[in-house]
Amino acid sequence: MTDNKEVEIKSLSRKSLSKQVIDEIINLLMTGQLKPGDRIPSEHELMEICDVSRPVIREALTSLEVMGIVNRKTRHGTFFSEKIGSKPFSMMLALSAGDVISIIETRVALELGLVTLAAEKITDEELELIRENIEEMRNLPTNDSSDVDMRFHKIIAHSARNPLFEGIIDALQKFHQNILEQIPLENRNLEDTLSYHVDIFKALEKRDPVEAYIAMYRHLDFVRKKALKRLEINK
Repeated sequence: MTDNKEVEIKSLSRKSLSKQVIDEIINLLMTGQLKPGDRIPSEHELMEICDVSRPVIREALTSLEVMGIVNRKTRHGTFFSEKIGSKPFSMMLALSAGDVISIIETRVALELGLVTLAAEKITDEELELIRENIEEMRNLPTNDSSDVDMRFHKIIAHSARNPLFEGIIDALQKFHQNILEQIPLENRNLEDTLSYHVDIFKALEKRDPVEAYIAMYRHLDFVRKKALKRLEINK
């Protein structure tokens, strides 16, 4: 970790001071002046650099802490998090909760990329987890496969081994799951879902990114159309 690094932050206007301070602190990471785990300037230093009052600085730091971007340690200072979790993306999704189509499309776009990476990186152990997941779905007593389905997609997402995606996919899945729960159990076709999962598994087993992409697209397109049809009914 680095203490007392000299950093440059441009002076701010009086408009939206707290937000501008947040932007400038995040910019320290974006420009590489500071790195994850580094200590950021003290409140007093930020007051001087940004030419704003202590309440403005504290408001900005509190917002960054809530988002999980910084950690404040008593008597040691404020540090950038070593790893940004799902909080920032969860907040973005919460603000977009009414835009169901965008949430569905975001999941489709993200998971199509993830499954191609997974096809290149997935381990035999992870393939076995997917195989067990499919068997669990096959033996479900009802059409409610929500939990098993979420675990299936989570195994694939994490097998892509990209830490930037990990914080995003968990939050996105939770929001998307809330949408799917609006579909009555009698309208959920477990047999179709199982068939799509088997196709995805076979493509991953062959380590074939293109086939995995196609299989995942067919699955997610099926889910998307069903969700959108249900939303139309509920209007």
